[in-house]
Amino acid sequence: MSSDQQQIGELEDEPDVVAERFPVARVQLVQLANDLYEQGERLGLLGPREYGRLWSRHLLNCAAVEERIPEGARVADVGSGAGLPGLVLAIIRSDAEFTLIDPMERRCTWLEDESARLGLTNVRVIRARSQEVTDEVMVDVVTARAVSALKTLIGWTAPLLRPGGSLVLMKGRSAAAEIEAASKPIRKFALQDVHVEHLGADYLSEPTTVVCATLPTIEDE
Repeated sequence: MSSDQQQIGELEDEPDVVAERFPVARVQLVQLANDLYEQGERLGLLGPREYGRLWSRHLLNCAAVEERIPEGARVADVGSGAGLPGLVLAIIRSDAEFTLIDPMERRCTWLEDESARLGLTNVRVIRARSQEVTDEVMVDVVTARAVSALKTLIGWTAPLLRPGGSLVLMKGRSAAAEIEAASKPIRKFALQDVHVEHLGADYLSEPTTVVCATLPTIEDE
């Protein structure tokens, strides 16, 4: 064990639910967990206290978002960072195509290298702010985790959606309050059916909270 690993403590044991729920993706998820443990602290991807709850607090929390991704969807993950949720979802949903967007070179290098190590062929990485790629990226679903308050995040994510596409933005217990505070950008982008959902309730002790919203189609406008 390296001195860095001693500093961050032990990696959380893989929960039984990983093999039960994601048998096909399990090997790659385990590799991602181990690679984050080996490199995450050095690269500044996760804080040193997070590895003892890497599965329960991070990987499985992100995995639950796959419930809101339609088959064959094009997905953009804004502020991908360590690959949460982007890499996790790309592992689980090999049918979908993922664009991981992050402005930091170090994080983009990690995302590209880790995608290659995992053998993922459904991932591309863009080093940019989401506001800079609205002409290049148009997808069915946009995800984000721990990026910004909803009132700001909507302006960074909604322009990447095709008409009829959906936002699935990971949030915490204040999700409902964030929706109330985001009334102006919700109106600006004409978002419909803005609501809170709790995902993974059948296998997570604390379900994943997301804010979902839909961009209207041309016919709806």
